[in-house]
Amino acid sequence: MDMDEDVFKSNKKRRTLREKADKSSKIRCNTLICVLENPSNMQNVGTVIRNINALGVSKLYVVDNKNIFSGNTWNQMRTSSTLNDTSVSAIKWTFVKTFKTTQECFDHLEKNNFVSFGTSPHIKGKDNVSLESGTFTQKKLAVWFGNETSGMTEYAIDRCNKLIQIKMAGIIESFNLATSTGIVLYEVCKQRRNFHK
Repeated sequence: MDMDEDVFKSNKKRRTLREKADKSSKIRCNTLICVLENPSNMQNVGTVIRNINALGVSKLYVVDNKNIFSGNTWNQMRTSSTLNDTSVSAIKWTFVKTFKTTQECFDHLEKNNFVSFGTSPHIKGKDNVSLESGTFTQKKLAVWFGNETSGMTEYAIDRCNKLIQIKMAGIIESFNLATSTGIVLYEVCKQRRNFHK
């Protein structure tokens, strides 16, 4: 294979990826943001990035008070081997923004007119909704997911407009972070695409 053929194949691959990205942008949920509050494992974050990219969620916001990103910008994250491997390169196509505190993230979202729904078990005194009966077609929506071991903080729960629950039928009534994001955001994206057709 000569150099001209290598260049041709490389350019063709780039065009194919660009065409695929352009096509997927037409069905992306551009006013839907996934928020992770204080994740403790970079590999879990990579899997979530893969999920939201596949589902068409526009952005990932991460409250990073555990400093797992070490202050990295999105451009720096895009070259991280851990994120590239676990996200199957979806980090290159999925915008990620980090915040130092939960309050900072909520303030940013509210300033930009986003409504926040959290994922948490039923909590007395909160507006609780099951995933299968909830309405997720708000103009701008952020869906929050808590830490892998302790869930969402009380502060985040208090600031969320609603809490979403996934009905469970087993003895173990919890899912890991990647599974939770996949289940919840699949339903949210499906509703939003059907509503905005």
